[in-house]
Amino acid sequence: MIDIKNLVKQFGPFTAVDNISFSVAKGEVLGFLGPNGAGKSTTMKMLCGFLNPTSGSISVCGHDVEAEPLAARRAIGYLPEGAPTYADMTARGFLDFIADVRGLAGKDRQWRLDKVVDQVNIKDVLDQPIDTLSKGYKRRVGLAQAILHDPPVLVLDEPTDGLDPNQKHEVRGLIQAMSRDKAIIISTHILEEVEAVCSRAIIIARGRILAEGKPEGSAGWRIGEMLAGPGKLDAAFREITQARAA
Repeated sequence: MIDIKNLVKQFGPFTAVDNISFSVAKGEVLGFLGPNGAGKSTTMKMLCGFLNPTSGSISVCGHDVEAEPLAARRAIGYLPEGAPTYADMTARGFLDFIADVRGLAGKDRQWRLDKVVDQVNIKDVLDQPIDTLSKGYKRRVGLAQAILHDPPVLVLDEPTDGLDPNQKHEVRGLIQAMSRDKAIIISTHILEEVEAVCSRAIIIARGRILAEGKPEGSAGWRIGEMLAGPGKLDAAFREITQARAA
């Protein structure tokens, strides 16, 4: 559902993304990992059509992001870093606005609005101005707008940022439930989140993919040639990014 080939992004002489290729299939949750400045957010912005690549290609559900931008964007739900919203709107007003933008109408519109409100558990704050909400509730409103149109592809940048442990558990459960019929990319610094919800991980640094890995049951994760035991993904991450990014 997502196919990225030889993707490069340069800002003047600086190469933020350096010839990376990967794909994500239906039913996969990909953890996209890397230190600050690794190129994660730049890659996600290109995937979602907010930045144009210097070279390479991106396809979403068979649509080239540059050649068919509207079709590609319709297939994507995007939760950006910081979950920007309109602070003076209520949560209800903001989601109504997003429903208009996404072209939702009739019974399906109200059904989707009711469903996402229930999924992210924001019913109690629907009529509060977004500016008055806690960081966790703002994040959940941002997640609600990303999934409102039930897209086949989700791109989530730090989806549990600002949530308390119970809220993180709820959102991780939601991601797992949605993953059955979607392709999902999660960028996160919380490695326990990768262990909890991801079926695959990519580690990136200095714009280059350094390693890929998959969970191996009770043995933990195998990242490249390295077996990271249960709860030890953080050690593997440090070793790979510190030793191989040079």
